[in-house]
Amino acid sequence: MKHDLRGIMTRRTLLLGAGSGLLGGCTGLLPGTGPAPNVYDLSPKSRFREDIPRVNWQLVVEEPLAASGIDTTRIALKPNALEIKYFADARWSDRAPRMVQTLMVESFENSGKIVAIGRQSLGLRSDYNLKSELREFQAEYMNERDPPVIRVRLSLKLIRQPRQEIVAAENFEHTVPAPGPDIRSVVAGFDQALDRVLKSTIEWTLTVVPPDLPKA
Repeated sequence: MKHDLRGIMTRRTLLLGAGSGLLGGCTGLLPGTGPAPNVYDLSPKSRFREDIPRVNWQLVVEEPLAASGIDTTRIALKPNALEIKYFADARWSDRAPRMVQTLMVESFENSGKIVAIGRQSLGLRSDYNLKSELREFQAEYMNERDPPVIRVRLSLKLIRQPRQEIVAAENFEHTVPAPGPDIRSVVAGFDQALDRVLKSTIEWTLTVVPPDLPKA
C-alpha cells in the first residue's frame, strides 16, 4: 500500500512539473524564468541652430499621450498597416512616451537657451506647458527582405499659463531606413529618427513665441 501511494505521489509530482514547464514555455512571462531581455535607450539632442534666441520663460514638458500599442516598454513593429507586433527579447529602458519626455527635457537643457525646464511631476510653476501626443513610434516592414523603416511622429501644442490658451501647434514626423535588419540597427534607426524630431521640437518651441514674456 505504501508503494502504491508513493508511486501515485511521484507520478502527480512529475505531471505538475511537466505542466509548469509547458506553461513557462508558452507564456515566457513568468517572473524569474527565461533570459532577461536586452534593454535599449535613446540619446537626447545636443546640437541646434546657432540663431535660436535665449528665452526668459519657464517650460513644463508633459508626458506625451500615446495609444496603448506604443505606450509600453516593448519595441513596436508593424508588418502591415493593420497589425502591430513587438521585437522578442528587447525592451526600451522606460515606457516609450516617458522615455521621449525624458529625452525632450534633456534636449531643452542641452540647448542652453531656456531659463527653466522640467517635468510636470516636479511641480515647476511654468509660463508655458508643452503638451504632445506620440502618434507613431515603430519599425515598419515594407517586405521581409529589406530592413525596416523607422517612423516617429509627434503632435505638439504649446499652452500659455495660467490661462490654458493654445498659442501654437505643430506636427513633426521623420522616417529613417534602419541601417540593418538586426535589433541594434533597428534601435540605431529609432535614435536617428527621434533625433530629428527632437531637434525640430526644441527649435520650434524656442522660436514660435517671443523670447520675452508678454505683459499681463
